[in-house]
Amino acid sequence: MKRFSALALSLFASISLFAADTFPVSALTFTLPDGWKSVPPASAMRKAQLAVPGKEGGKSADVTFFHFGSESPAGGVQANVQRWLGQFAAAEGASKTEPLDFGGVKVTVVSTEGTMKGGQFGGPATDEPEFALLGAIIEHTEGPVFIKMTGPSALVKEAREKFTAMIKGAVEKK
Repeated sequence: MKRFSALALSLFASISLFAADTFPVSALTFTLPDGWKSVPPASAMRKAQLAVPGKEGGKSADVTFFHFGSESPAGGVQANVQRWLGQFAAAEGASKTEPLDFGGVKVTVVSTEGTMKGGQFGGPATDEPEFALLGAIIEHTEGPVFIKMTGPSALVKEAREKFTAMIKGAVEKK
Protein backbone atom coordinates (compact mmCIF):
# COMPACT_ATOMS: atom_id res chain seq x y z
CA MET A 1 0.00 0.00 0.00
CA LYS A 2 2.89 2.36 0.78
CA ARG A 3 4.31 1.80 -2.70
CA PHE A 4 0.93 2.53 -4.27
CA SER A 5 0.62 5.74 -2.24
CA ALA A 6 4.11 6.84 -3.24
CA LEU A 7 3.42 6.01 -6.89
CA ALA A 8 0.09 7.87 -6.83
CA LEU A 9 1.70 10.90 -5.19
CA SER A 10 4.53 10.88 -7.73
CA LEU A 11 2.08 10.59 -10.63
CA PHE A 12 -0.06 13.44 -9.24
CA ALA A 13 3.03 15.65 -8.86
CA SER A 14 4.09 14.90 -12.45
CA ILE A 15 0.63 15.72 -13.79
CA SER A 16 0.53 18.94 -11.76
CA LEU A 17 3.91 20.01 -13.10
CA PHE A 18 2.88 19.24 -16.68
CA ALA A 19 -0.40 21.10 -16.31
CA ALA A 20 1.41 24.19 -15.01
CA ASP A 21 3.45 24.33 -18.22
CA THR A 22 0.39 24.56 -20.48
CA PHE A 23 -2.60 26.87 -20.47
CA PRO A 24 -5.72 27.21 -22.60
CA VAL A 25 -6.95 30.28 -24.44
CA SER A 26 -10.18 29.50 -26.26
CA ALA A 27 -9.75 26.13 -28.00
CA LEU A 28 -5.96 26.49 -28.19
CA THR A 29 -3.48 25.12 -25.65
CA PHE A 30 -0.23 27.02 -25.30
CA THR A 31 3.00 25.74 -23.76
CA LEU A 32 4.90 28.08 -21.47
CA PRO A 33 8.34 28.71 -23.01
CA ASP A 34 11.39 27.84 -20.88
CA GLY A 35 12.39 30.69 -18.61
CA TRP A 36 9.07 32.53 -18.95
CA LYS A 37 6.65 32.81 -16.03
CA SER A 38 2.89 32.63 -15.83
CA VAL A 39 1.52 35.56 -13.82
CA PRO A 40 -2.02 36.47 -12.76
CA PRO A 41 -3.77 38.46 -15.52
CA ALA A 42 -3.80 42.20 -14.75
CA SER A 43 -7.40 42.54 -15.95
CA ALA A 44 -10.47 40.37 -16.47
CA MET A 45 -10.18 40.90 -20.25
CA ARG A 46 -6.90 38.96 -20.32
CA LYS A 47 -7.25 35.20 -20.64
CA ALA A 48 -3.62 34.61 -19.65
CA GLN A 49 -0.50 36.65 -18.97
CA LEU A 50 3.19 35.78 -19.00
CA ALA A 51 6.35 37.58 -17.94
CA VAL A 52 9.63 37.27 -19.82
CA PRO A 53 12.29 38.07 -17.20
CA GLY A 54 14.70 40.86 -18.04
CA LYS A 55 18.44 40.39 -18.11
CA GLU A 56 20.31 40.92 -14.84
CA GLY A 57 17.25 42.25 -13.04
CA GLY A 58 16.24 44.57 -15.89
CA LYS A 59 12.67 45.25 -16.98
CA SER A 60 10.68 42.25 -18.04
CA ALA A 61 8.45 41.92 -21.08
CA ASP A 62 4.71 41.24 -20.75
CA VAL A 63 2.87 38.74 -22.91
CA THR A 64 -0.92 39.06 -22.82
CA PHE A 65 -3.59 36.83 -24.35
CA PHE A 66 -7.09 37.94 -25.32
CA HIS A 67 -10.09 36.10 -26.75
CA PHE A 68 -13.54 37.64 -27.08
CA GLY A 69 -15.36 34.91 -29.01
CA SER A 70 -16.53 34.75 -32.59
CA GLU A 71 -18.38 38.08 -32.32
CA SER A 72 -15.29 39.94 -31.10
CA PRO A 73 -15.93 43.54 -30.00
CA ALA A 74 -12.20 44.16 -30.49
CA GLY A 75 -12.56 44.42 -34.26
CA GLY A 76 -10.88 42.32 -36.89
CA VAL A 77 -7.25 41.71 -37.67
CA GLN A 78 -6.53 45.09 -39.30
CA ALA A 79 -8.28 47.09 -36.56
CA ASN A 80 -6.08 45.44 -33.94
CA VAL A 81 -2.91 45.77 -36.00
CA GLN A 82 -3.56 49.52 -36.30
CA ARG A 83 -4.44 49.85 -32.60
CA TRP A 84 -1.26 48.04 -31.55
CA LEU A 85 0.99 50.03 -33.88
CA GLY A 86 -0.69 53.24 -32.69
CA GLN A 87 0.60 52.52 -29.18
CA PHE A 88 4.13 53.27 -30.39
CA ALA A 89 6.02 56.25 -31.76
CA ALA A 90 8.14 54.18 -34.11
CA ALA A 91 10.94 55.06 -36.48
CA GLU A 92 10.14 54.92 -40.19
CA GLY A 93 10.19 51.32 -41.42
CA ALA A 94 10.21 49.82 -37.91
CA SER A 95 6.62 48.56 -38.09
CA LYS A 96 5.97 45.29 -39.90
CA THR A 97 2.96 43.06 -40.49
CA GLU A 98 3.55 39.54 -41.74
CA PRO A 99 0.82 37.07 -42.69
CA LEU A 100 1.80 33.48 -41.89
CA ASP A 101 0.14 30.11 -42.34
CA PHE A 102 0.70 27.39 -39.76
CA GLY A 103 -0.90 24.19 -41.02
CA GLY A 104 -3.76 26.03 -42.72
CA VAL A 105 -4.35 28.44 -39.81
CA LYS A 106 -3.86 32.12 -40.62
CA VAL A 107 -1.66 34.03 -38.18
CA THR A 108 -0.83 37.71 -38.55
CA VAL A 109 2.43 38.69 -36.86
CA VAL A 110 2.92 42.36 -35.97
CA SER A 111 6.14 44.01 -34.80
CA THR A 112 7.43 47.48 -34.12
CA GLU A 113 9.88 49.29 -31.89
CA GLY A 114 10.44 52.78 -30.63
CA THR A 115 8.75 54.60 -27.75
CA MET A 116 5.72 52.89 -26.26
CA LYS A 117 3.27 55.66 -25.50
CA GLY A 118 2.19 55.99 -21.89
CA GLY A 119 -1.38 56.36 -20.81
CA GLN A 120 -2.70 53.79 -23.31
CA PHE A 121 -5.32 51.35 -22.03
CA GLY A 122 -3.42 48.54 -20.30
CA GLY A 123 -0.07 50.18 -21.05
CA PRO A 124 2.46 52.03 -18.91
CA ALA A 125 1.56 55.31 -17.20
CA THR A 126 4.58 57.00 -18.79
CA ASP A 127 6.34 56.68 -22.14
CA GLU A 128 8.77 53.76 -22.43
CA PRO A 129 11.62 54.51 -24.85
CA GLU A 130 13.50 51.66 -26.55
CA PHE A 131 10.52 49.32 -26.27
CA ALA A 132 9.19 46.85 -28.80
CA LEU A 133 5.99 45.04 -29.61
CA LEU A 134 5.67 41.55 -31.03
CA GLY A 135 2.10 40.41 -31.54
CA ALA A 136 0.19 37.61 -33.18
CA ILE A 137 -3.45 37.33 -34.17
CA ILE A 138 -4.57 33.75 -34.70
CA GLU A 139 -7.67 33.44 -36.86
CA HIS A 140 -9.73 30.66 -35.30
CA THR A 141 -13.24 29.31 -35.80
CA GLU A 142 -14.11 30.29 -32.20
CA GLY A 143 -12.91 33.83 -32.83
CA PRO A 144 -9.48 35.40 -33.07
CA VAL A 145 -6.90 34.94 -30.33
CA PHE A 146 -4.79 38.05 -29.75
CA ILE A 147 -1.31 37.71 -28.24
CA LYS A 148 0.85 40.75 -27.58
CA MET A 149 4.35 41.00 -26.09
CA THR A 150 5.73 44.41 -25.10
CA GLY A 151 8.97 45.20 -23.33
CA PRO A 152 12.54 46.38 -23.77
CA SER A 153 13.53 46.12 -27.46
CA ALA A 154 16.52 43.82 -26.93
CA LEU A 155 14.49 41.43 -24.76
CA VAL A 156 11.55 41.26 -27.18
CA LYS A 157 13.90 40.61 -30.12
CA GLU A 158 15.68 37.89 -28.15
CA ALA A 159 12.32 36.25 -27.23
CA ARG A 160 10.96 36.21 -30.80
CA GLU A 161 11.93 32.61 -31.55
CA LYS A 162 10.27 31.28 -28.37
CA PHE A 163 7.20 33.46 -29.01
CA THR A 164 6.82 32.09 -32.55
CA ALA A 165 7.37 28.50 -31.39
CA MET A 166 4.71 28.95 -28.67
CA ILE A 167 2.17 30.17 -31.25
CA LYS A 168 3.04 27.50 -33.79
CA GLY A 169 2.84 24.76 -31.15
CA ALA A 170 -0.64 25.84 -30.02
CA VAL A 171 -1.96 26.12 -33.58
CA GLU A 172 -0.55 22.74 -34.61
CA LYS A 173 -2.13 21.01 -31.57
CA LYS A 174 -5.61 22.27 -32.41
